[in-house]
Amino acid sequence: MARLTKKQKEARAKVDRNKLYSLEEASALLKEITFTKFDASVDLAVRLGVDPRKANQMVRGVVSLPHGTGKDMKVLALVTPDKEAEAKDAGADYVGLDEYLQKIKEGWTDVDVIITMPSVMGKLGPLGRVLGPRGLMPNPKTGTVTMDVAKAVSEVKAGKIDFRVDKTGIVHAPIGKASFSTEKLVGNANELLTTLLKMKPTASKGTYMKSIFMSSTMSPSIPIDTKIG
Repeated sequence: MARLTKKQKEARAKVDRNKLYSLEEASALLKEITFTKFDASVDLAVRLGVDPRKANQMVRGVVSLPHGTGKDMKVLALVTPDKEAEAKDAGADYVGLDEYLQKIKEGWTDVDVIITMPSVMGKLGPLGRVLGPRGLMPNPKTGTVTMDVAKAVSEVKAGKIDFRVDKTGIVHAPIGKASFSTEKLVGNANELLTTLLKMKPTASKGTYMKSIFMSSTMSPSIPIDTKIG
């Protein structure tokens, strides 16, 4: 096991593992225990009382963070020629079709989100093995397969993220950067948690939101009170 640095030890010492922090307390503390030289990403890990193996307990959706993610999301718009100008004007970083399909086939995946049109999805099917594991396959449920390409690109650029529960029942999602104010981190966290509560499957019994942890890149995680409202 790697030895902890002095700063890592200091950070761990500031987190009371027996306490459940409020979002405000956790956000303020996180800024104190983040020592990276770069602007670290801040994430929430939410353990849900669901069985993701059952279709009626799958939790997947999108949320527009009011203060954005702090990350410049790279967007690829796979569209027909008549939609190219629309995608470019909305801020897509890469726009085209066949040339990018070939690049992906050859292993290129240097983007955060792919947005496309219903008529193009048939061409993406064979690339599922490349895009699926990376979470890049467009999906109508997350708004990334649409005829309103401009709106989809704009929303992603403004801070719209998609999330899904993993096989262990945990949702991992970014809520900003360590440079964000406490108020912005709290606002984004509340938006995500409120969205998750609204998406509780009717088949989920017992405690739905079992645990919440906040962390930044390389920081210890902070346990948060699940009674958020």
